[in-house]
Formats: sequence, structure tokens, C-alpha cells
Amino acid sequence: DYGFLCLCVVDCVLCFSELHSLITTYTGIHGQTVAGIPEFSAVTTLDGRQIDYYDSDKGTLVPRQDWMKEFASRDTWKKDTKIREQVQKIYKNNIPHLMKRFDQTHGVHVYQRMYGCERDDETGDSRGFDQYGYDGEDFITLDLRKGRYNTSVPQATVTVEKWNNDRTQLDSLTEYYRNECSYWLRVFLKKSFVVKKGTLSLRTSICPDVTLLQKNSSSPVVCHATGFYPSAVTITWRKNGQDHNNVKIGDTLPNEDGTFQKNATLNVLQDVWKKDQYGCVVEHINLTDPIQKILTEDEIKSNNKSTIPTWVYIILAFIAFFMFVFAIILWKYRNEFKSGESYDLL
Repeated sequence: DYGFLCLCVVDCVLCFSELHSLITTYTGIHGQTVAGIPEFSAVTTLDGRQIDYYDSDKGTLVPRQDWMKEFASRDTWKKDTKIREQVQKIYKNNIPHLMKRFDQTHGVHVYQRMYGCERDDETGDSRGFDQYGYDGEDFITLDLRKGRYNTSVPQATVTVEKWNNDRTQLDSLTEYYRNECSYWLRVFLKKSFVVKKGTLSLRTSICPDVTLLQKNSSSPVVCHATGFYPSAVTITWRKNGQDHNNVKIGDTLPNEDGTFQKNATLNVLQDVWKKDQYGCVVEHINLTDPIQKILTEDEIKSNNKSTIPTWVYIILAFIAFFMFVFAIILWKYRNEFKSGESYDLL
């Protein structure tokens, strides 16, 4: 059966790929919310699959894989839950401060941070990263080679100066990303491999949902695909039927339910795209024909509109693809590095 073979190939790639990743993403939301969308959430993934999850509604850190239950029985698991509770409070405090910096008084706003590492099994090389963002825009990034934070956003300058003046904390973070993160990546990979060895987990194939999103009329339009499995997907923008190059393609990111999301941003002003026909095309293994969304004002889900369904789309959009910047809570399974005291305070 062709579908069976496709799923086998996908899972084998996930299990035996030479490039592996351990990533934690924190998301804080301020403003109008809907049922089922927490104000704060934290997700850790191993090679794109969730291994633990926390949100402000549940209030506890939950293992997402059977083999992670071994770690959940340790005292460090309770400490990590407390750390996430602390960061939840910090995020709730930080967003109003950021709104003041950006002269914002209302609306839905999202503050995120993503940290983690990647490791190449063939070469043994590892790379750490630490990124913050606000409302889908780059905010602060850690340059591990120089051992300092950078920003191109004026509103973030005061924070970057404050963090860069703390040499002790910077050295601790640099040590974590260069060594500790890679260590735990290898530990988790070994645990997951032992559990999966001799078996092959098959999942239901799921087609993507595609939406065109725009914060306001002067913002770029984002083609957002979400809820698909397996993770391989192609998103392109076309102008009058031809591929358009002025596009920023985002990373493929995991959703809470094990599916994936991806976005492609069209860097064309509204006055320009109204003069031609632009469309977003999404291709996925489960689609008989590609999904195509023609860019029109009616097709866009905009933050300027005030209906409840639109707000739902906007909030989901913030959670789903505003992943350029993010939050750090360091794993504490081997030593006493205090990730709860990491750079979350502005």
C-alpha cells in the first residue's frame, strides 16, 4: 500500500535523521482570548515531536511521550513546573511593558521566546540558539559566537544593554548551549530510540488548513498552513500564475497535537498586490491537488476586523506562526544551573 510506505519512510527519517533538535518554545498572549487558547504555554520538542507541555490552564508540566514519564518522576520535574509558573507570571508582566514601549493601548499581543540546540550526528557539531520576538517581529537574538545579545528594534535596546552587562549570566548561557543542551539532546534521543526500536508508529495522514493573515493594511500578508502531517510541505506565492521570489519562508514548527505548521510571507505592499493577481499555493503529500488561495481583501483574516471569528483566527495565527522570538527555561536534569533566573525580565 503506497500510503503505508510513505508513512514508514517519514517515521524512519524522524528516528534516524543525522540532524537532531531539542527546542523549547514559550508563548504569552495578552488581550482578547477564546476558550481553548491559554494565556501562556510552553512546549518542548525532540526532532519536531512534543516531549513535554505546560500551559496556564493545566498548571502542570505534562510528559507527551511514554519514555518521558521516567523524567517526570524526578524532583527536577517539579522544579521545572515551578520555573514555568514563574515565567508565566513574568510574561504576564512583560507584555504590558512592551505595549508601552510600542505606544500600544489595546489589541491582542504575543511575546515569545524559543531556545534549544541542533546536533549533527555525523560530524558531532552542535549549534545553540536563543531568540525573542514580539507580535511576530524579531526582538532580541543571542549571538553565541560573540557572547552577546543583538537587536535591530529601538524598543529592545534598553533590554539588550541590561542583559549584555551581566557577563556571568551570559557565560552560563553560552556554556549551556554549547554543552548541556547537546548532552540532553543525546540522552533524550537514546531514550526515544530504545522505546521505538523494533516498532514503527503509524499516524493518520492529515491535510493542511490554509489561511491568509494580515495584522493591518500596511503589514505583509502571510500564507499560513497548519494542522498537517507528515511535516513535509511546500508553500509558494505566485504572481499572475508565475512563482514570485519576494517571499520569506518560515520554519516548519510543531503544533500541540503533533501536527505541523508553516508560513510564507509576501513582502509586497497592498497597493501593489491589488494591481495583479497574487495567490498562495500549498502542496502536501495528502493533497490530490494543491490548495490555492487567491489574495483578495475578502480572503484575508485581518486584525482590523472586529467579528469574533476573525479574532479567533488572529489569536490562533499569533500562536501558530509568530515563532521568531522566544523564551528560555534551561533543563535541570544534570546540574544546578538556575534557568528560572534566565533573561525573561525586561
